[in-house]
Amino acid sequence: MGLRFAVSTLGMPGVPVREAARTALAHGCEGLELRVHPDEEVHLGLPGPAVDDLRSLLDDQGLAVACLAGYAKVSRPGPDRPVIDELRALIELAQRIGAPAVRVFPGGDGDARPRIGAVLDDLRDAGVRLLVETHDSHPTGAAALDLVSPFGDPVRVAVLWDAVHPWRAGEEPATTRAVLGPYLGYFQVKDAVGRDDPTPVPPGEGAVPLSECGELLRSWSGWISLEWEKAWYPDLAAIEVPLRAAAAWFGRYALPEH
Repeated sequence: MGLRFAVSTLGMPGVPVREAARTALAHGCEGLELRVHPDEEVHLGLPGPAVDDLRSLLDDQGLAVACLAGYAKVSRPGPDRPVIDELRALIELAQRIGAPAVRVFPGGDGDARPRIGAVLDDLRDAGVRLLVETHDSHPTGAAALDLVSPFGDPVRVAVLWDAVHPWRAGEEPATTRAVLGPYLGYFQVKDAVGRDDPTPVPPGEGAVPLSECGELLRSWSGWISLEWEKAWYPDLAAIEVPLRAAAAWFGRYALPEH
C-alpha cells in the first residue's frame, strides 16, 4: 500500500462532498477523510440511498474514503450503551460507504474496554478498523495505546496519530512512533504556532517537527491526511493554502529512501 495522501473535510465545513472531492483530486489526494457531523452532508442516520450515492460519486471520481471522522468518545464518563450505539452506527456507515476505518476520541476517564469490546465483532464482520485519536484526555501515543492495546488486535483497534497533540503534551515524534509500533493506524498531518498556542498554520509554517514525523513515516504504510481545523477556526485560510503545503510535505516522504 505504501503511503497514501488524503484531506479531511473538517477543513471544508459545509462544502458538499462532490466539491470536496474536486478539491482533493486537484491537489493529488487519493482519498477523503469524511467528517461525520450533523452540520455536514455525511452524518449518522444518513439514509441508505444517500450513502450509496456518495459511494458511487467517489468511486466514479477514483477517490477512496480514507476514514470516517466520528465524534464518539470511548472513555467518556457515563453509561456504556449510548457510546456503543454511536460506535455501531459509525461502523455501519463506514461499511456502507466503503471506509476502512472510523476515527473516535478518548473523551475522559471512563472505561473504554466494555465499549470497544462490545463492537469488536461488528468491526471484524464489517472489515472496519477503529482508530482512537491522540486527543483530549489521552493526547500522547502512550496514553492512546493504553485504550487499544488490551484487545491485542491492531488490525481492528489502533491509534490515529495527530501530529500536534502528542507533541504539545511533551511526547516527541520518535517516542510516539516507537510507542505505537503496530498500533499506528493513521496519521494526521497538521501544524500549529507552538506548544503554548494551538492556532493552526499550514504545514511547515509552525513549530511542530513535521520533518521528523515524515522521516519516521517513510517505512510505514497507511493513510496520511491533512486536518485543517477551519470548522473550529473560521478565519483560517481556505483549504487550498494548507493543502498545497501538505501535498509538498507528503511528496518529500512518500517514497522510501534508497
